[in-house]
Amino acid sequence: MDIPSRSCTAFGDSRRLASGPLREVILAAKAFLAGGVGGSLLVFDDETGSVLDLDLRDGAEEGLGQLPILETVPPSGEPRGRGRPRLGVVAREVTLLPRHWEWLNAQPGGASVSLRKLVEAARKAAVPGERRRLAQERTYRFMSALAGDEPGYEEALRALYAGDRAAFEARSAPWLPDVREHAWKLAQGAFDAASD
Repeated sequence: MDIPSRSCTAFGDSRRLASGPLREVILAAKAFLAGGVGGSLLVFDDETGSVLDLDLRDGAEEGLGQLPILETVPPSGEPRGRGRPRLGVVAREVTLLPRHWEWLNAQPGGASVSLRKLVEAARKAAVPGERRRLAQERTYRFMSALAGDEPGYEEALRALYAGDRAAFEARSAPWLPDVREHAWKLAQGAFDAASD
């Protein structure tokens, strides 16, 4: 996904500050910090549920090509390698048999282009249960960061993985409204794809 159009949501002290494109969310997060109230600030990637580690210093949001994403949390621990980091390209090692490398290198554009095309085709293919699994994972990441101390957390988590929408909503109903509504939003694919 293009970084500037990445959908994110910022929470300050368990209250939703902003939701939408990353640039807008960064501005809302900076306004929260400038308010001097203190408290916790977390920005979530809506696609993965991961907490984003952002550079919120003055001037850091200048220029779409240099958005202040440091990395997702937890960090991978891998140093930045070759590639096109401004485009989000990350260099990693891939181990294949010689015949696989030969085939990849013979494709138009070479190995990198071929691998990207194969990955995109696999992502678009309807893999049974994949949408449900991704929704469960992103909802879990969000819930563990903001709802871990809420009443009924463990029961809601069990309902999420069981695909039981009614139980999930009932167990999370007493949570803080913004946390509850965002968890419900992230979890939709876990229940919509129950028939996958």
